[in-house]
Amino acid sequence: MRDVLITESIHGAAVDALRARFDVAFLPELWKNAAELAERIKEFRAILVRNQTLVTSELLAAAPALIVVGRAGVGLDNVDVAFASKSGILVTYTPDQNAISVAELAIGLMLSLARSIPAADQDTRDGRWSRQKFPGVEMYGKILGIVGAGKIGYLTAKRAQAFGMKILAYDPFLGPDNVYLSELRAELVALDELLTRADVVSCHLPATPQTAGLLNAEGFRKMKPTAYFVNTARGEVVCEADLLEALKRKGIAGAALDVRGAEPPARGELELLPNVILTPHIAAFTREAQGRVTKAVCEDIARVLEGRPAQYAVNGGLVTAVRR
Repeated sequence: MRDVLITESIHGAAVDALRARFDVAFLPELWKNAAELAERIKEFRAILVRNQTLVTSELLAAAPALIVVGRAGVGLDNVDVAFASKSGILVTYTPDQNAISVAELAIGLMLSLARSIPAADQDTRDGRWSRQKFPGVEMYGKILGIVGAGKIGYLTAKRAQAFGMKILAYDPFLGPDNVYLSELRAELVALDELLTRADVVSCHLPATPQTAGLLNAEGFRKMKPTAYFVNTARGEVVCEADLLEALKRKGIAGAALDVRGAEPPARGELELLPNVILTPHIAAFTREAQGRVTKAVCEDIARVLEGRPAQYAVNGGLVTAVRR
């Protein structure tokens, strides 16, 4: 029986330390081949993934020796946590380790939209000096609407306050006495009100059946024509066709997307619009964040393999059986 199967490109000192202590197979392209993955996982006690490996109920059922799934990141939409729990498989993740990096990119995208930085850069590289072509807007005094006020939403809003922005927040799981909201002096409002009042809407929701397509044509019609939309969370939360329509009719001023409904996406009309900024799901990809994420998930896998409790278990209280 082998110890750890790594199915994506996950590197660093923490991985090296894991390999020094356990029998680790590093197969960074394995996530692309579901049949081969289902065959290989049979002999491993742990699997380490990012967001590309689909850890489905079928895959977990094909892994009789598996005791732990390590997710290097915060999103769990690619892991069937409920089935893992029923099967006695612990799922561990990294809930806060990349939050600063995601918040910083969200702020960077807001500023890039407000000042047309990518377009102005390209225009200048093309040999022009079009100062009058790129009038921007200040963030000072504007309203930032945070959709999903967890750790990343909080950190994004905290940084926006330094620009003198006012904060609205929508989060169905938080009450008005939440410590994050109190510290931000944020106003907790319904989603419709947030979309109507905000000058910038920044999305920080997980992908769940409840959030799928939550931001759609109805919501975009409520937004100001001068407002910007930023998504560094999950593409599934946004109906891209509706966003495209809002941008084309100038219902909103612009959008910045680090995530898409399908990744990588097929090239389409969004890629052709001058008021859209697109990045390839890089929000958490800083050296610092990846170092923290990799260290946390590798340490948790090692703890579980050695019979100790994980620090960041998703389902520690739900596992109905313990495999050994």
